[in-house]
Amino acid sequence: MSRNTDANRKAHKKKIDQKKRKVHEAEEKRKARLKEIRDSFIEKENQQEDSES
Repeated sequence: MSRNTDANRKAHKKKIDQKKRKVHEAEEKRKARLKEIRDSFIEKENQQEDSES
């Protein structure tokens, strides 16, 4: 069976879309985690500066 049939094309597209969605969600999670780390680091630096002053 070739991919040119309608059913196969839809199934293949669905698999590709699921992979793209999974990659996109992983990227969003990674960005959120990096932002959280960055924010906590900045907060710690600010607290150290306040305690030194």
